[in-house]
Amino acid sequence: MKREKKVGIETEAVLEEAGKLGLVLDGDQAGKLAAYLELLEKWNRLTNLVGPREWRAMFATLVVDSIHLAGFLEGLALPEAPRCLDLGAGAGLPGIPLRVLWERGEYHLVEVREKRITFLRLALGTLKLPGTFVFGGRAEDAAQKLGPADLVLSRAFMPWTELLPLARPMLAPGGRVAILANEPAPELPEAWRLEAEREYDVAGKSRYFWSVLPASSSM
Repeated sequence: MKREKKVGIETEAVLEEAGKLGLVLDGDQAGKLAAYLELLEKWNRLTNLVGPREWRAMFATLVVDSIHLAGFLEGLALPEAPRCLDLGAGAGLPGIPLRVLWERGEYHLVEVREKRITFLRLALGTLKLPGTFVFGGRAEDAAQKLGPADLVLSRAFMPWTELLPLARPMLAPGGRVAILANEPAPELPEAWRLEAEREYDVAGKSRYFWSVLPASSSM
C-alpha cells in the first residue's frame, strides 16, 4: 500500500487562523509564516524549542506577538534603517515572524545556545528574510562586534531590572529598549523613561509592549 505524503501547512490555513484573531496578512506573509511554523513544529518534536506542540497553538499564542509588535515598532521614532539586536532569540520568537512583516534595517538574532543557533540559521536559510542575521554568542558581545543598536528587543530574556543596565551600553544615541511583557510598564529608575506602551490580547489575557529610553535621550 502506497504511503500518503504528508501535506505541509498551507498558506490558506494561516490566513484563516489570522482572520479568526482579527489579524490581516497578505499571501506572501502567510506563506512565509506557514514555512516557519512547519519547521518549528518539526523541530519541536525533537528538541524542546517552545511549549505549544501544534502549529495553530504556536500561531495563536506566540506568532501573534510578532504581528502586533510590527505595528508597535512602526509607531516608534526609529531611524529609517535601524540596527536591531534581539537578545535571547531562542526559536526566533518574536524575531523571525516579525521580520516577515517588518523588514526595516538590519536585525540580529542574538543567541548563545547551539541547538537554537542551528535552528535559527536553518529558518533564515529557508525563508530568505532580508537584512536578518544570526549572532551566535553572548548578548554582551553583540554590540561590540555589530555596532551600537537603535533598538534592543527582549522577550523573556531576563528581568527588566537586569536587562536595562545590560542594554544601556549597547544603545546608539537615541536608541531604545523594547520589552515584551505580561504586565504594564512599572515605575522606571530615574535613568530611564517610558516612550510608548501598548496593551493587546492573547487568548483572553493581556500582554504588553514597553519602549523605554535612557532619560538623557531626546524624543
